[in-house]
Amino acid sequence: AALLTLTRNRGAATYAQTLHNIPETQVTTLDNGLRVASEESNQPTCTVGVWIGAGSRHEDEKNNGAGYFLEHLAFKGTKKRPCAAFEKEVESMGAHLNGYTSREQTAYYIKALSKDMPKVVELLADVVQNCALEESQIEKERGVILQELKEIDSNLADVTFDYLHATAFQGTALARTVEGTTENIKHLTRADLASYVDTHFKAPRMVLAAAGGISHKELVDAARQHFSGVSFTYKEDAVPILPRCRFTGSEIRARDDGLPVAHVALAVEGPGWADPDNVVLNVANAIMGRYDRTFGGGKNQSSRLATLAVEHNLCHSFQTFNTSYSDTGLFGFHFVSDPLSVDDMLYCAQGEWMRLCTSTTESEVKRAKNYLRNAMVAQLDGTTPVCENIGSHLLNYGRRIPLEEWDARIAVGMVREVCSKYIYDKCPAVAAVGPIEQLLDYNRIRSAMYWIRF
Repeated sequence: AALLTLTRNRGAATYAQTLHNIPETQVTTLDNGLRVASEESNQPTCTVGVWIGAGSRHEDEKNNGAGYFLEHLAFKGTKKRPCAAFEKEVESMGAHLNGYTSREQTAYYIKALSKDMPKVVELLADVVQNCALEESQIEKERGVILQELKEIDSNLADVTFDYLHATAFQGTALARTVEGTTENIKHLTRADLASYVDTHFKAPRMVLAAAGGISHKELVDAARQHFSGVSFTYKEDAVPILPRCRFTGSEIRARDDGLPVAHVALAVEGPGWADPDNVVLNVANAIMGRYDRTFGGGKNQSSRLATLAVEHNLCHSFQTFNTSYSDTGLFGFHFVSDPLSVDDMLYCAQGEWMRLCTSTTESEVKRAKNYLRNAMVAQLDGTTPVCENIGSHLLNYGRRIPLEEWDARIAVGMVREVCSKYIYDKCPAVAAVGPIEQLLDYNRIRSAMYWIRF
């Protein structure tokens, strides 16, 4: 017993030391408002990227998909470097390019050897400020994106989540997809893309983030040299205003009995990024867990819902999610099940939600908090995840929140109180695709969002 206690104490000390020994994130703001942030380490490689506060939420019905289109064109040449020259320059460094567009953010980043950091900064600045937008490349990528849209339509999980946003945030900017509609992609012009860049690619909405074997001073010097020309002013009539997106309890059902399995997603309105309740909802998600038939383990699952799923053959898989935006979010679960099991799986999942609000045990909460701590540390393994963490944090929170602070937030989280605030007796949004004849009427689903208790 004494040996086990010693081992546990040593592990706790190691975890605390790990949190304490993480390098400090240094942040410098340039004269034009662009923030430069980095975490220095002894890695032989580095990841440098530009995070921009612009996504499909900043688009309208006519140009929806412009940000995603630009992501495809970002590394296809600039005004200074034709496509072939740009690719040759990147390949000569052995670097890797990547980027993504979401509903509120756009990111372009490059992983390379640490010694090549100044060149990487120069390339990123060229991409952001001088993207060529050549007509030939636009037409080429138009065809690529249209093909991608067909592939997305065949991914029922993605379709279900897009439907969930469409019904939960109906009539608002968050209802639109990141990729845009087929009609928009067919008709977006070079002028539309250039206008999007001019409107949204402003220095105060950008973060140049870096992680790895780099010097913050050298990073700032390179940023001043190459990013000082990024505009920080708007035309008088072109200041983008981001209206609040309201949540509506509602549903979308796309019944197709020709499909083998049903996809169902259910969510309530969650908090925005900066709300401290976010951490507690992540603990709640860890209690519910996730499951897939390929996991193995039989009935010996850590999650009660996963155990029920195995014992009664309720689903092929389920996952929980807590998707946050600047002022709102979606907190819920998604499952894939056989047609005749949809009702039973939804009943059990909503039952678990009610248990989170009323009767979660201390041991469950403790296990979930430890799981979340472990996942939080594991996510920062490598320069690219660290760089992404820095960039997104500065956009979402205005600063990078250290792991020690996250750990403290996890420790004090009150699961029952927070879950009752967001889940109990709230109107959910429901999206379902496939053979969903057995899915209960919306009013029945709504009535399962509370328990009549005496």
